[in-house]
Amino acid sequence: MMRTYILLFQCQDQKGIVAKISDFILKYGGNIITADQYSTNPQGGYFFLRIEFILDAQEQDPEALLADFTVIGKGFNAEWKLYDKAQNLRLGILVSEPDHCLVDLLYLWSSGQLKVKIPFVLSNFEKHRKLVTQHNLPFYYLPANKDNRRETELLAYCANTTDFLVLARYMLVLSPDFLQKYNKDIINIHHGFLPFFKGADPYGRALEEGVKVIGATAHFVSNQLDEGPIIAQEVEPVSHKDNHQDLVRKGQNLEQQALAHALTSYLDYRIIRHENKTIVF
Repeated sequence: MMRTYILLFQCQDQKGIVAKISDFILKYGGNIITADQYSTNPQGGYFFLRIEFILDAQEQDPEALLADFTVIGKGFNAEWKLYDKAQNLRLGILVSEPDHCLVDLLYLWSSGQLKVKIPFVLSNFEKHRKLVTQHNLPFYYLPANKDNRRETELLAYCANTTDFLVLARYMLVLSPDFLQKYNKDIINIHHGFLPFFKGADPYGRALEEGVKVIGATAHFVSNQLDEGPIIAQEVEPVSHKDNHQDLVRKGQNLEQQALAHALTSYLDYRIIRHENKTIVF
C-alpha cells in the first residue's frame, strides 16, 4: 500500500538542498509527486520547500524515515516537518452570533471538501445548537463575554481534543495566557482587509473612508490583535452607492471565501510560517 507524505522544509539558502532531499527520498524507494520551492535571495537568503511524495508503507518504517531525515535537517540547520497525508486533523470551531462562516464550514465538511475531523463546535450563543446537531456534531454552549471569557473552561474543551482551532467569527479576543497554554495553531477570519481596519466594525470605517475595495482576511492568531501572519485574502470593489448593509453582505461572502481558502491550504500542508509572514505554495 502506497502512502503519501508531505515535507515542509526551510533553512538558509545554500547549495545542494534539493539534491540531498531528492536522494534521500530515492534511497527509501519513494517517488516525488509535486515539488515547490522559493528563495528570498539565492545569495544568502532564506529557502522554502514543499515536497509531496509516495512510499510503500509495507516496506518502509515511518519512524526510521523520520530518524534518518533528522540527520539531513540538522546538516542544513533547518526547520522541517513531515506529514502523513492520510491523517485527518481535528478541527475545533469557535463561533459567536454571526453564523455565515459556520454554515459554510459545515457545508464544506459535510460535502467532503474539507477533509478534517470536527470534535465540536463551541459558541457563546445558544442559537447555533440546532444547525450543529443537524450535522451530528457535538455542540457546546459557553456563555462567555468580554468581561468573563471563561478561558479555563474553553481550554478544557480544546486542549486534548483538537489539533487546531478556527475562529469562525468568534468575537472575543483570546488572551496571551490562553494562546500559550493551548500552544497550537489558531486561524481567525477578520471582516476587513488587513493590515487596514483592524478591530471592530471595519465595514463602518471603510464606509467613512470612502474606500473603493473591501476585503476579508484569514490569518493565524497571535498576541497582537489582528496582526498574525496572513494566510488568505479576498477583495471586492464597492462604490459610493453601497451603504453599510451592502458592505456587510458583500463582506460576508468574502469572509467565507477567504476562510475556506485558508483552511484548504492548511489541511493540504501548503503553509510555511516565517517571521510574521506565510509562504503559501
